[in-house]
Amino acid sequence: MPTDAGAGGADGALQDERALLRPPRAVVEIAQRLEDAGHETWCVGGAVRDALLGHPHSDWDLATAAVPDEVIRLFPRRTVPVGVAHGTVGVLDRARTLHEVTTFRRDVRTDGRHADVEFGASLDEDLARRDFTINAIAYSPTRHILHDPFQGRADLARRLIRAVGRAADRMREDRLRALRGLRFASRFEFTIDAETWEAIVASAPVLTRLSAERVKEELTKTMVQVERPSRALALWRDSGALAVLVPIIADLDDVAIATLDCLGRPNEGSPGDRGAARRDARRLARLAALFLGHGEREVHRALKALRFSNADTAWIAGMAEAWRTVGSEMEWTLLSESSVSDATVRRWVAAAGRLQVASLLRLAGARWAAMRAAGGPAPTARQVSALYRRSIWSAFHDAIQQSDLAVDGNDLQDAGVASGPLVGVMLRRLLAAVVEDQALNVRDRLLGLAHQWATELTPDRPT
Repeated sequence: MPTDAGAGGADGALQDERALLRPPRAVVEIAQRLEDAGHETWCVGGAVRDALLGHPHSDWDLATAAVPDEVIRLFPRRTVPVGVAHGTVGVLDRARTLHEVTTFRRDVRTDGRHADVEFGASLDEDLARRDFTINAIAYSPTRHILHDPFQGRADLARRLIRAVGRAADRMREDRLRALRGLRFASRFEFTIDAETWEAIVASAPVLTRLSAERVKEELTKTMVQVERPSRALALWRDSGALAVLVPIIADLDDVAIATLDCLGRPNEGSPGDRGAARRDARRLARLAALFLGHGEREVHRALKALRFSNADTAWIAGMAEAWRTVGSEMEWTLLSESSVSDATVRRWVAAAGRLQVASLLRLAGARWAAMRAAGGPAPTARQVSALYRRSIWSAFHDAIQQSDLAVDGNDLQDAGVASGPLVGVMLRRLLAAVVEDQALNVRDRLLGLAHQWATELTPDRPT
């Protein structure tokens, strides 16, 4: 059993680290019960890493010499079989919070994603199978000892992502580690060690072995967790991972990538449903920013291939289509004209949709901010703000969709001016006319227009 701080830490530094390493009392109690029964137990993983960085952390995982059956026996009626075959048992504390307790293990064989493991390993063997040195630090919550056999704390200090042992072996064992390394480097703004980067690049061609769900999860985590996701997407692109996993956006330019950072993170402290809604809005906006310039159908195919939900797919593809329809026009008009007519604003709002226009303009504002930062011409923040106010007013006061018209398809058919597929054609023409001139949205005027157009379309038809 390790009994010192491991490599790389003087006593003074250890005292500072102990002040940061304060796992919840429930975690200490679980570890104490396991150790009282003779089973060496340590806190491991992301919570230890984040605590040493001074970041918020919540999920404290435990690694122990106890096998799953022994963990279940020690915590009767408080366990959940999270992954017993791989050594993981969930233990519920008094507040019914789940803490994962995993048996020390070593890999027997791996297919590049899933490993067959065996128990009976030591702590060092368990840490040796982990991905990066910063994730291979253990802390004893009962004895206040840090164990760091792979110099993870030194790499935290150097702000370095470095694989445990031989980088190529770690990537070969689990191809997901390549994407995790890119996310960690971006999230913590660390540099990737040269050998580790070479192994990530070498892994790119075989990342197709990852499930679509895992790729989607990594992409989503990047959008949610990373303050400046532009760095992550640049790494995805430069490593070759983007071309392999999401080829539709393999040629993302620097402005498109920088747009992600301009879609700022909402207040993480926002309570309850409001905070969750804001975080989800940020996630969707950042994902949509990746696909601006592509058509709705191709974006839909790409997102469904990555197993995004129907709702997310429809929203993101809709944003991409709205941008392709009016994005360039909005940019050119704001740059070249001193004022924008009300009719033009209504047309843009109608193209985006009443409930989507605010999101489209936030995306536009972020993209134009990225263009300005790169030294290119783009509408100003003041122009964007003014357009946003006018568009929101128009969205909820003007007639900009078919349901706002003073007539519907039944009215047209009752008046004898349309039938069959012509009904839809006529309604779309009427809407386009009303978007240009709101004064036309009166029943008699619309029916008059419809009669006129019907005569033009079918001149021999008796009226």
